[in-house]
Amino acid sequence: MMEEAAWLRLLSSGDSSAFNVLVKRYGQRVINTCFRFLLDKQDAEDISQEVFIEVFHSIKFFRADAKLSTWIYRIAVTKCLDEIKKRNRKKRITSMGKMLHLDEIANWIAGGAMPDKQIQEQEKMKEVMEALNTLPDSQRVAFTLSKINGYTNAEIAEIMNTNTIAIESLVYRAKKKIGIVLEMIIKA
Repeated sequence: MMEEAAWLRLLSSGDSSAFNVLVKRYGQRVINTCFRFLLDKQDAEDISQEVFIEVFHSIKFFRADAKLSTWIYRIAVTKCLDEIKKRNRKKRITSMGKMLHLDEIANWIAGGAMPDKQIQEQEKMKEVMEALNTLPDSQRVAFTLSKINGYTNAEIAEIMNTNTIAIESLVYRAKKKIGIVLEMIIKA
């Protein structure tokens, strides 16, 4: 593997073989990151292609004051948030319900409920979706990167261009807000 600085110069010049190395190096991680936000394999693959197109067009503006991977993940997170907004923030939440240890929610969202309760469950699903859409983008990003993607607070702080204390606060507030609302919906 060539020296990192030389490889970055080749990337900046638009060299296709250097770009192929970039995609091989970061492709699967970007798809995984996108999947954690979008919870759909095809959408994750589509958005990851958009990420690499943007990286290809903007690599000449990359400043080496952060790691290349951090810069790429920032682009991925931004693209995922844009996609979520395009879908009017429609989210799939089965994994969130399990992650928050709200097995009842995870079960009925995953289709485990009795057929005669379908109408009631559709109403609950609507309420859950509305509750999740109340999270500010910064909380949703920090929460997703932390609890779903498994990034450390330091890594998330670098991706979101903030400090670890802010990340801890965002994750805590998101978990607290989602947990309370979802528990109220279950008890209703």
